[in-house]
Amino acid sequence: MALTPSTMLPLGTSAPVFSLPDPTSGKTVSITEYKNAPALLVMFICNHCPYVKHVRSGLAQLAKDYQARGAAVVAISSNDVANFPDDSPAKMVVEAQDAGYTFPYLYDESQTVARAYQAACTPDFFLFDREKRLVYRGQLDDSRPGNGVPVTGKDLRAALDAVLAGKSVASEQKPSIGCNIKWKT
Repeated sequence: MALTPSTMLPLGTSAPVFSLPDPTSGKTVSITEYKNAPALLVMFICNHCPYVKHVRSGLAQLAKDYQARGAAVVAISSNDVANFPDDSPAKMVVEAQDAGYTFPYLYDESQTVARAYQAACTPDFFLFDREKRLVYRGQLDDSRPGNGVPVTGKDLRAALDAVLAGKSVASEQKPSIGCNIKWKT
C-alpha cells in the first residue's frame, strides 16, 4: 500500500464546480443542487483502496448521521478505470449498495474534478460551509489499516459539528492518508 497524503487545499477556497454522473441513480448531480445546504462534504473515494475499505462502514454511518442534520454529502471516484477496472461505474453501483451509502457516488471519468479539488488520495475529504468555502480538509480520524485504532470519524465529525453549529472549525488539521488517485497516463 502506497501512502499518499492529501494536498491540503488552502482553507477558504471556494468549492470547485462539478456536474457528474451518478451510476447508482443514472442521474447527473451538480454542486448547484447543494446551494442551500449548511454544509457540503465532498469525499474522493474508490472501490478497491484498502484505506477506503477500512473506513467504509464509518463513512456510511457518518453520512447518515449528518445528512439527517441537513449536511449534503457526495463521494467522487476519479480513478482510471481502464487500468483499475474494480473502480468502474458498474462496480461503483455494487459498492454503494453493499456499503449502504446514502449519498451520491459520482464518477469523474475525465479526472477534471479531482484536479480542481487537488485531490491526491483515497479517501480525501473536503468540507465546505454554507457559503461553499473550504473549512476542513484532511483525515477522517487517526485509524489506518492495521494500526488498531478504531474508526470513529472524530476529526471530520468535529468539523461537521462546528459548521452545523455556526462555529469556526479548528485550524489544526491533519492530512488524510491513503492510496494515490490512479491518474490516466
